[in-house]
Amino acid sequence: MVSQKVTIKNPTGLHLRPAGILCKEAMQFKSLITFNFRENTANAKSVLSVLGACVKCGDEIEFVCEGEDEQEALASLVEAIESGLGE
Repeated sequence: MVSQKVTIKNPTGLHLRPAGILCKEAMQFKSLITFNFRENTANAKSVLSVLGACVKCGDEIEFVCEGEDEQEALASLVEAIESGLGE
């Protein structure tokens, strides 16, 4: 299991479009990918779960990846967040 904290840079937070991009990125991996935000854990492969977390700009989330490709998954998701998820 690997984890890393990252700060959301999107001005509007994780609304539908960036949430969809995040989920699409996460679904490329076999590992279980979740993120912790406040006291909640969200499934990074579920758009509804990501939207339900209500993550805003400037919020810090912690990705947790567990499985055979966990290192690659974590690196890819952190890079996607830091690049702004297409925005």
